[in-house]
Amino acid sequence: MFLRQFFKRHHTAMTQMGKADFLKPNLRLILAWPLLGLALCAVLWAATMLQLEAEKQVAQQQALDNVSSLSKAYSQYLLRTVEQMDQLTLQLKYEWENAGGKLSLEQLKTRGMYALPQFAIVAIFDRKGHAVTTTAPVQRLRASERSDFLLRHWRSNSSALRIALGKEGEEADTGQSGSLVHFTRRLEDADGNFDGVLLISIHSAYFSEFYDSVNFGKLGMSAMVGEEGELLSVRLGATVLAPRGTPFLDTSFLDGDSGAMQSAGRTAFADAQSRYVGWQALKAYPFTAVVALADTQVLQPYQETRTIYLGIASAVSLLLLAFTCIATGLSLRLAWRHHQSEGVRNAYRMATEGTSDGFYIIAALRGDDGAIIDFELVDCNEPGADFFGVRREQLLGMRLQSRADEPYFRDLMHNYRAAMVSGFSEEEIELAEGNPFKLRWIRRRLVRSGDRLAVTLQDISAAKLHEQDLRRLANEDGLTGLPNRYWLQQFLPEALARAARDGHMLALLFIDFDGFKDINDTQGHAEGDKVLRAASLRLNAVLRPGDHVVRLGGDEFVVLLDPVDDDSRAEQVAQRIAMAFDEPFYLGAERHKMGASIGISMYPRDGAETDVLMKNADIAMYAVKTAGKGHHRFFQPALFETIRHRRELEQSLVTALEQDQFLVVYQPRVDTMSGLLCSMEALVRWQHPQHGMVPPLEFIPVAESSGLISQLGEVVIEKVCQQMARWKTYGLELVPVSINVSARQFGRGDVHRVLASALARHGIDARLIEVEITESAMMDEQNRAVEQLAAIRALGVRLLVDDFGTGYSSLSQLQKFAMDGLKIDRAFTMELGRSEQGEVFVRAIVSMAHALGMSVVAEGVETREQLDMLHALHCNEVQGYFISRPVLAEQMLELMLKRFLIDHPAQPRSHPHTPCSLAS
Repeated sequence: MFLRQFFKRHHTAMTQMGKADFLKPNLRLILAWPLLGLALCAVLWAATMLQLEAEKQVAQQQALDNVSSLSKAYSQYLLRTVEQMDQLTLQLKYEWENAGGKLSLEQLKTRGMYALPQFAIVAIFDRKGHAVTTTAPVQRLRASERSDFLLRHWRSNSSALRIALGKEGEEADTGQSGSLVHFTRRLEDADGNFDGVLLISIHSAYFSEFYDSVNFGKLGMSAMVGEEGELLSVRLGATVLAPRGTPFLDTSFLDGDSGAMQSAGRTAFADAQSRYVGWQALKAYPFTAVVALADTQVLQPYQETRTIYLGIASAVSLLLLAFTCIATGLSLRLAWRHHQSEGVRNAYRMATEGTSDGFYIIAALRGDDGAIIDFELVDCNEPGADFFGVRREQLLGMRLQSRADEPYFRDLMHNYRAAMVSGFSEEEIELAEGNPFKLRWIRRRLVRSGDRLAVTLQDISAAKLHEQDLRRLANEDGLTGLPNRYWLQQFLPEALARAARDGHMLALLFIDFDGFKDINDTQGHAEGDKVLRAASLRLNAVLRPGDHVVRLGGDEFVVLLDPVDDDSRAEQVAQRIAMAFDEPFYLGAERHKMGASIGISMYPRDGAETDVLMKNADIAMYAVKTAGKGHHRFFQPALFETIRHRRELEQSLVTALEQDQFLVVYQPRVDTMSGLLCSMEALVRWQHPQHGMVPPLEFIPVAESSGLISQLGEVVIEKVCQQMARWKTYGLELVPVSINVSARQFGRGDVHRVLASALARHGIDARLIEVEITESAMMDEQNRAVEQLAAIRALGVRLLVDDFGTGYSSLSQLQKFAMDGLKIDRAFTMELGRSEQGEVFVRAIVSMAHALGMSVVAEGVETREQLDMLHALHCNEVQGYFISRPVLAEQMLELMLKRFLIDHPAQPRSHPHTPCSLAS
């Protein structure tokens, strides 16, 4: 009560006087007590927080030790469980193979074996994937799973136990929650050949039963993690979670075979709960046992201690605060007594300091009730009068109410009243047209001294104009005059906040020009700049006045549509942009063709932040580029995964080239008439250390688009020449090997140099190498193509047209390029025997090639009927699965020794274009 009455009387007195002026001379005396109180509080709280930090570290270390111990115990439990499954499958394999396939699992289950609830399925599959005997129906197993079991064990001669998690959505008949974990072994007949697979499927919940014997709490978790980070079993509290779907646990932070850590700061769990995590790898098995205890459980004793400490510190702080306030109030009253006589003199002295700035002394005029009713200008300097365009004597005595009809002075009355309350005000003001100063910008400073205000005015118009020029330069693209990336980064967050507040949508169109790089490369950057300026004008022409075009840099632009009602508005604009860029750019005598690829992201559907919307629009544009360019596409979450997979594949390709993960296989080509091995085609394969053999159709397009195909082509050339040198040391009669050269590698123009270097390095005769080039590669820049082909032919290397019939070759172009042979695409070969048109096409191609002095190779021969028809059509060579699949170099060596690869070849016929004779 005493404190409240004291400060009430003190506040009443202080509202009638200026505070700022009297504080400065007595500042040390006034601030001594608050600083002393602050220092004591700081010492108190520092000691409290240091003690709490020590307590917390002890609690955290105990928690880490606890989860580490639990994870080791859980790993022992899992180890015993997996070893049991290992022994069971080994015993079942032994009994089955020794019973000669007469063992009945149904009878074993009836006698009590495999009858425990954790055994969902126990089954034996023969080599074709048919269930021979089983303890439960196997229809719930997907066909793809059974195929995976069979294919995995058929490929591998190992009879070791294999473990895999069941497919998503799979459930056991017993109704237990979770998926199934499959334990499989290879079955073999008496000769050691693959004879099927035995399967024991266990409920994933069985691996979480360790949880029942330990008090983990409602938010505690245990999990069994596979070698690739997949979750085989997850349990949260008393609930077993499905391992499939959105993973509850992110295992990427598990480092090493064992450890313990706190997940705070990481989004490691789907419920975003911070936990202490311990993990321990199983010995001899590729699994890791994970145990996690919630912070709220293990740190509860610490939190209770912390509450007590903070309560004590707060109480002491309040006592110090009360003491400090009383002492400070008494100091203020003492300082005020020394200040009362100096108010007017100080105000005048402050106003008269300085030179070019305007200074004014403004007195507050009060009514009978003490309220301010007007302000009077009692003094000013000459620069202050010059701002008004009058002499000083004319300005003195002016009252603001006399000019209250002017907007500036009405606002000035309000500002002066506020300054009399606050004691200080300083602001920069942009003045409206018709202001009394004839200025654009001023800085006004108000300081109260008693019942007067010291006013300072400074003309800052020039500085503000300079600042605006700098801001414009920072936000404007120097080439096109459009807003730039910096402007977008400042504007877009405000636009998103406005859209969120008003509840409307916003569209972001990311535009990249198709073909601009060719213009820059061929016509020069000056011409490219002209095209960019013309393109920016064309973009502005198709937009509303309120929409924005931004140049990010290079040929990348962004269009911001704000607001939009739905996707249709953004799609209409994208279509107009695409149509606008269908028309060529005519700049002087030059005509430039340039398209536009457009990616669209929508707020709030595709993101609520600037970086997210920009990234998603860029992803959508990238998808347009990869799908053919020249159109638009909205962002879809699946695009991110596709691009992420593609970029991961690109990075893996770089690693594969660095680590030499590629190998070359060979597919023989034989003489159609005699069945004699004439040549072979070298095909590249990627042996990934984790994923096995990667299909060429998956990595070749990525290598093409990323530019790695040229480096990959050089690797193939090197490996082929190296292998031929190795065969040469065996004393074999070598046959030519054809190597595929991609359009991109061919377009670089250095294939002949790469070939010449490899041939010389390994001592290979150039006549033993053939180069296969697609039609599209030769059609690009024909003059360069002719020079490149001539350079390759000058080495003595034969040239073949690959996949003939699928490209754009004409008879005149084939004559111009003078190829040595062509390979009929497998699509035409497959039509032989199916339709008359197929035979007509092949006959025409063979006749045309022979007329031009070219040999013919038919690809994709898979049946005897196709071989006989090609023989009748006088095709020179054949290649395909009917002859042989692509094989490794060791197997190709056997085929080279065999020489004749068709068991019953057709009778040889005389023909002037026998490829074997040409090759030799």
